[in-house]
Amino acid sequence: MSGGPFEALRGQLHEAATEFADGPGALEGILRGIVDDVERAVREPLEIFPVCHHSPASAIAMSRRLREKQPKVVYLELCEDMAPLLTELRNCRLPVAVQAFASEIEGFPLDWAPLSVVAPVTEASAEYQAIAYALDTPGVDLVLVDRSSDHVFQWETEHLTEPDAAADSDPDAPETPRQAALHGDAVGVEIGDLRPRFAELEEHLLRHGRVRHWSEWWHQYVELPLGDSDHDTYRQVMLLIGSLFRRLAPGDPGKVRVDEDRERYMWTRMREHLAATGADPADCLYVCGAFHAASRVEEFGVHGSDTFTISPPSPTKWRHGLIPSSHAAIEAQFGLAAGSVSIAATQWAKNVKRTGVRPFRLEGQAGTKKSTKKPTARKALPAPTPAQAAPSADRLTGFLRRPPTLDPLDEAELLGWSVDIVRAARRGGYLASTADAIAVFETSILLAGMRERAKPTPYDFQDAAVTCIEKDAVPGRRDVARLVEIMMGGDRVGQVGYDALPPLARDVHDRLAPLNLKLQQRGVQRALLDIASRPELEHCSDLLWMLRHLLPDGAARPIMGERRLGERPIQESWDLALGTHQRALIELGYEGVSIEQVLEQRLRRAAYAPQATAAQVLEAVEDAILHLRSRRLADELGTRALEVLAGERSVDGAPEVLRRVRRLLAYYRTAEPVLPPWIESFVKAGYAHYCTLLPTAFTDDDVTVRQVAAMLGFLFGMESLALSLGCDRTQLELALAQSHPTEPSRTALLWAAQTHLGTLSRTALRARCAELLGNPLVVPAYPRYLSGFVHALEPVPGLADFVVEAVSNAFARLPDPVLLPWLPTLITGLRAGGSELAPLLIREAGRVFPARLAELDGWVPPWRLPQEAPRLHMESAASTGTGLALLSAHPATCDALADLLGCEKTWGTAEAPPAGAALLARHLETATALEVLLAVG
Repeated sequence: MSGGPFEALRGQLHEAATEFADGPGALEGILRGIVDDVERAVREPLEIFPVCHHSPASAIAMSRRLREKQPKVVYLELCEDMAPLLTELRNCRLPVAVQAFASEIEGFPLDWAPLSVVAPVTEASAEYQAIAYALDTPGVDLVLVDRSSDHVFQWETEHLTEPDAAADSDPDAPETPRQAALHGDAVGVEIGDLRPRFAELEEHLLRHGRVRHWSEWWHQYVELPLGDSDHDTYRQVMLLIGSLFRRLAPGDPGKVRVDEDRERYMWTRMREHLAATGADPADCLYVCGAFHAASRVEEFGVHGSDTFTISPPSPTKWRHGLIPSSHAAIEAQFGLAAGSVSIAATQWAKNVKRTGVRPFRLEGQAGTKKSTKKPTARKALPAPTPAQAAPSADRLTGFLRRPPTLDPLDEAELLGWSVDIVRAARRGGYLASTADAIAVFETSILLAGMRERAKPTPYDFQDAAVTCIEKDAVPGRRDVARLVEIMMGGDRVGQVGYDALPPLARDVHDRLAPLNLKLQQRGVQRALLDIASRPELEHCSDLLWMLRHLLPDGAARPIMGERRLGERPIQESWDLALGTHQRALIELGYEGVSIEQVLEQRLRRAAYAPQATAAQVLEAVEDAILHLRSRRLADELGTRALEVLAGERSVDGAPEVLRRVRRLLAYYRTAEPVLPPWIESFVKAGYAHYCTLLPTAFTDDDVTVRQVAAMLGFLFGMESLALSLGCDRTQLELALAQSHPTEPSRTALLWAAQTHLGTLSRTALRARCAELLGNPLVVPAYPRYLSGFVHALEPVPGLADFVVEAVSNAFARLPDPVLLPWLPTLITGLRAGGSELAPLLIREAGRVFPARLAELDGWVPPWRLPQEAPRLHMESAASTGTGLALLSAHPATCDALADLLGCEKTWGTAEAPPAGAALLARHLETATALEVLLAVG
């Protein structure tokens, strides 16, 4: 290309390439190609306005150009499906982010859900100036031309787990997870991602520019020189930088393809709009990143080829809304240096004041309250002068030859910074003084001079403050670097206004209005609910418990009060931070129109998930009763729990299943006249299920003793109900007979189960424990037996006295050299596996052991007392006569008892007591059993 306004620049670059590269070659091709890219973009009939994201220079140039050109159509590089949300920006306090969200996805891997795309907007950005101009100027169309949110995931599947640019923040800078969480794990989309993708080039620029990171280099060598430049100079320099970074970018086929497809997409959309509306390209303005402005695709320009086919969107249903953003969140998501966006906001304010440019601002943008005045039509801007439409001349040559302008030192500004940072450091706990302020002042000038700057930048000042004030420790919450960032503008956090919230979020605010709190305000607020005196607050309590279930930790945290099955609240106290977690509340609005609908969807989704367990489904059943009070949903999810339990082949969730089934049974028995059919079927199926898995669980190394104890707890605790529903106890007896554990804790658990069934007596169990303590080879494993007995308290709580006896015998019989080595094992075992059972042991020990120390010397344990076998005292004639009279008076009862015990029914005369004694003598076992029953009764 020759004969253009840039021909002189081409000749100079040819000479430079010949001198520095020993002749023309690759370097000349790159340099001349950059000029070709600039000239091509400048000659395009549809004016291209290159920008850099969150650049004050770009925002100033954009505001100035909009007032000069007054375009009738503004094409903006932003996801086209986000256009309806832009009008709601006037109801928000910037910075905020436009979000596209999809919780139920089709056409993408399920593990990607939920999908989220955000586009942050700050006041010091060129895109906001274009949006404000287009929305508040009559007769101006704003058209978003970039790929849709759906295409973001269609095209960048191989790059979703990698940041779009490498993080350039200081590795020693503190992380800000709270602010970064405002965007969550969303994919970020910005206008003008301008950064070299050639690592060696970026390293070269940082080293020779004597800066620490890319944000500082851009501020010093691009932002400040372009802050006062005219439109043509700004435009050509930005095109030059975009072309340079593009040509030196590594040849990653994936990224190159995505970049070029985006450019083809945007030019295709613009030509479609021009053809549909008949707009004149001279009256249009195309706002895009400088990287995309220097494009070389065939579809470039209004006369480009129409060879690109836009793929159809996936069946995924997208929801759109506005979420709060912050400077720190933008920096964290897009790999910018900490504090760079805040410094850019401060620089924007200085540029506006210095240049006198009137920036565009959406009507009502200052606050979140919607104006009650009717909108009035704005007056049209003055018509552009004919001189402004003249073609651009070569401004690059002069700009590249001109030496950098050295700003004079503003001593008053630097002195004010030094005093302010010392004051902030004192409030932060540092022992800073006036001498430190002087040191920061002089060190800032020294660092700027070492870096060949006449005026210290905010980054020079930050380095000087850290050097002079921060010694060896940080006494408060913030270090000096963070204090400088706050002083330079701070981390501004945006807010979405009430009118811009989705219906669900507005409904939440309306329903919580009786609390009389400023719920949109950031920070924690305390809510006191005296439901006994104000019954209408119970609805607020119901909503708060649902929010606690759906929102992240900290959004709604109960301080006093709890929600249990079958109980009603009386008084509650809450810490609410809905303003801080506004993003999460807004995203709930993408899932439904009411909080109850979202909760029902979440519960049903959790219950029908492919990997759902029976315990998780039972949890969903309990939540449906607690929060929704929905018998219909609870029955549906309960039936699903029965299906999941029948398909499980492991017992990992047995403890949780036992706990939740017990709780649900207790609730239904007190709140319902009859048990629901699903829970009866669940108990019946669970009894057979756990009986089948019990022998394998006793010997499986992957199954813990706690899980086996939970299975036994289910079988023993639900036995009466299961038997009444038709289950056979023989199945449980056979399962225990087939169980042959070898591990000590499981062996003890089996012994406890056999004791409960009556196949092992207490005397035999006591003898086995005594045998273990008497065997020196088994003593080291005795704590594991005790652990099994402790876990046995779950299915057999009546063994509490025996466990206390077993522990006491160990401490009494074993000498210290044997006892002390395994005592830590006993304690850790009880703490890890039996913490919830410890109160039962402690209560039993308190009942057995003496309450006073003086009684301990003469105290004898109950298990050491002589045990008399139950027998009849034949020598007591009085008792015998009384027993015979009782038996003679109630022969039917005696006959029934004889049938039950399988005894012979032979009676003498009632008037002959010796015959009764003879009868009792002949049937001594029956009499003994009768005496035991009477004693127990």
